[in-house]
Amino acid sequence: MRFFNSARRMIRPVGAMATALAVTGCSSDILSVPTPDVIAEAAIGGSLGVTTLRNGAMQDFIVAFSGTQDGFVSTTGMLGDELQSTDTFADRYNVDARNSNELLGGAINTTYNQLQLARASLGSTIEKWIAVKPTTSAVKDSLSEMYAIRGFSELAFGEGYCSGVPFSKVSASGDFEYGDPLTSAQVYTRASATMDSALANATGTNYRSLAAIGKARVLLDQGQFAQAAAAVSGVATSYKYTLNHSIATGRQTNGLWSAMYNAGTRFTIGTREGTNGVDYLVTPVDPRVPWVATANLGFDGTSTNLPRQLKYTSQSAPFVLADGIEARLIEAEARLQAGTQADRDAVFAQLNTLRATGLATAIAPMAASPTTQAGAVDMLFRERAFWLYLTGHRLGDMRRLIRQYQRTAATVFPVGSLRYRSSLNYGTDVNLVVPFNERNNPKFNGCLDRNP
Repeated sequence: MRFFNSARRMIRPVGAMATALAVTGCSSDILSVPTPDVIAEAAIGGSLGVTTLRNGAMQDFIVAFSGTQDGFVSTTGMLGDELQSTDTFADRYNVDARNSNELLGGAINTTYNQLQLARASLGSTIEKWIAVKPTTSAVKDSLSEMYAIRGFSELAFGEGYCSGVPFSKVSASGDFEYGDPLTSAQVYTRASATMDSALANATGTNYRSLAAIGKARVLLDQGQFAQAAAAVSGVATSYKYTLNHSIATGRQTNGLWSAMYNAGTRFTIGTREGTNGVDYLVTPVDPRVPWVATANLGFDGTSTNLPRQLKYTSQSAPFVLADGIEARLIEAEARLQAGTQADRDAVFAQLNTLRATGLATAIAPMAASPTTQAGAVDMLFRERAFWLYLTGHRLGDMRRLIRQYQRTAATVFPVGSLRYRSSLNYGTDVNLVVPFNERNNPKFNGCLDRNP
């Protein structure tokens, strides 16, 4: 029988306990006490039970994405140019140094395992939801939301990881089915199909917009720019889909706050990291990347005067997964593909419109439209870096600059020596490695490649 932990929804075997009791020959009656946070799967039946599973699966995604200091957003921000490690643990500072290997374990395992748990739990819950729920508009909208969030979990593997990630699952019968290693292209195809299911089930604007942005993000990764722009054409600029955090339990807190807000944290925000990084910490402060100077030390005790990010200022700070500003940025990138000066001027105007209207207080406009295509690409991706700061987009964008815009990794990713660990030089990673524990899957023999 499978059991669910009500806090983390981990599957637990009971065979070892049963064997131990049989060997001792003792009565088990005295030990037959209900465990408050462990629920037999058989007890989670019917419509109400599936709703409980849904809530847990959705929270699994929040934990994996922005809910721990080793979530997807912080880990990819560290491999990119948003964050830098002030830690003493090799599993973290080697990610920052673009020099990971699958044997490091620790935080590398945590990021990967949490994301796989979210993807798999959403998949199994969707199957149960379809089996027992009626087909009302509200139910279909909830199903659409689950599909969209599962699509974002699949998309994260495509944007964040090397080629070769397997998608395993637990079947309805309880059997574990090992997944085949998927190329990055296959991962995007899977995510695209999931977003299509989200769109097909959405009956209201909220989840249709969420799925449209997710679909467009996949299309960008696939280089289908015009289709991406078409997908988000109906999304309002004011739209936001937010992941909510809370101090109610440790599982619900904002991990980005705990990762880099107080003194002694394991990460800090960076600027011009390794020569190529974006200059996030501008003065006067850009409201899209709010920060303040401090005298804080890092966890290592040697990293000094660390700047403090002010985007996530509490354990309950919300996290925006997708919004209408991203939709407008996608449209701007699609327009840029034509490559004429008229298109560059139009994109320049679009981006300045966002600066004027995207926040409660307008941001000063950029001064002049680029006169070269390379300059226009620089402008667009810098604006994306600021608008989408610490939301899990940057690593995917850096990889796209290499894959779609013919930049070299040496001009996109940090190079040279690490600021807070000067004895280390940056390596050559442009994606996260699949950790060694995936080799329990007999079909998996490591990353297929580490290409962007």
